[in-house]
Amino acid sequence: MRLVHLDLKGAAPRVSYLEQVFPLLSQLGANGILIEYEDMFPFKGELEILKSPYAYSEEDIERIQQLAELYKLEVVPLVQTFGHVEFILKHEKYQHLREVERFPNSFNPHAPDTLALLKSILSQVIEKHRRSTWIHIGADEVFHLGEGMDSKNWMSRNKGDTGTMYLKHIKEVLGFISTQYWGLRALMWDDMLRKISVGALRGERMGMAPEPGGLGSACPHGCPGRHRAQRGHRSWGSTRSPKHPLATGTTAHIPVSAFPAESGIAKHVSPVVWFYAPDFEAEQIGKVLALLHRYDHYSVLCELLPVGIPSLAICLQTLVNGGFTEETKRKVLATLGFQSMQLEQSTCEGRGVFPGAEIYHMVEQVNGHLKESILKALEEESAIKGWFSPYHRKRQFGNPRNMESFGSKVLKLHEDWESFVRELRAHLETVYFPDTVEEWMEENVNPYLDQLRDLVRDYQ
Repeated sequence: MRLVHLDLKGAAPRVSYLEQVFPLLSQLGANGILIEYEDMFPFKGELEILKSPYAYSEEDIERIQQLAELYKLEVVPLVQTFGHVEFILKHEKYQHLREVERFPNSFNPHAPDTLALLKSILSQVIEKHRRSTWIHIGADEVFHLGEGMDSKNWMSRNKGDTGTMYLKHIKEVLGFISTQYWGLRALMWDDMLRKISVGALRGERMGMAPEPGGLGSACPHGCPGRHRAQRGHRSWGSTRSPKHPLATGTTAHIPVSAFPAESGIAKHVSPVVWFYAPDFEAEQIGKVLALLHRYDHYSVLCELLPVGIPSLAICLQTLVNGGFTEETKRKVLATLGFQSMQLEQSTCEGRGVFPGAEIYHMVEQVNGHLKESILKALEEESAIKGWFSPYHRKRQFGNPRNMESFGSKVLKLHEDWESFVRELRAHLETVYFPDTVEEWMEENVNPYLDQLRDLVRDYQ
């Protein structure tokens, strides 16, 4: 399995864009999509409060699955069941389910309503994905676990620790899935499991039937030896690199090269995600490449999907071919419509013919030239600093003779960037919903362009 993880907690694309992207992913070697909907799922009834105003409709969910089926991509829905549940716990209605009252990150596993809520969420998502044979329950980065009073009291009464408490909750979640949806196999990330002793894991057995109700976990850079030694535990395991090739910084616009040299590319791609067969033996049955557009529900947007496609293409083709060979490079260039690429500089030369290529190039322009050109005009133009300072502008006091010496240059710069931004916005609106477009512009364009707009307004 070569899964592409679409994390929709930020910059969820329109279905019309996925119609263009899915055939490309299939062509590049993907055979599955791991979809983390978060607030983009069309929750109903009491759960409707969780929906984004721009959430996909039920028809959209069906269309996504039809597209995936058409291009032979297996859909694996991902529902966070312990940590990364800010989109749920930010609501006052569910605030009482927080592990620590002031933090919306993680569930309190002891609150009676926690499991009931998770059963409702899982049921709605699974019912809309009846074709799927896998469900991913997340369960990574359960921040502040054990810090709440309920957890402290439980550990004291049961002489347990955060590991046993974590396993108890996961066992309840997996027990519900295996009981209600026989044959549905489960996956989860393993960062929390790696902190738990083999003895504790063996003792819990996770409450899952041997097959087909398998458990999945994730361990970066290969399964740790202490877990690989464990025998008789039927599991489906996986690994995920802590630094995803397509998410290289909380505020990064463009993927920073995750590959210091072409010869090292396979080594960097390989640990992204591996699935392990039972007994944690290193029989590789699949990998996942993550497309994270936001590090958590409250962080800013990072790389947009069209900007990450070249990096994704390189990773997928490297997995398919077993390394970054000349054949791999030729296939990527031909598929994306580039003439050349420089991995060390994370640059590709040529127009590109993949969906969103215009956005890819325009984000490069914003990233490389917008701030630089505006700050250069405002800070290095002596006439502006000497005759049109904030003091002059505030008091509307200036000599037209000196103002005219920089006016035409500033007006032209302003006109050029406004025209560019209108075109960029138009392209973004074909791929994204209005909230994503506004956020991206507010974060990456307006802080610099507004300075130029204000100067032009005062000049005029």
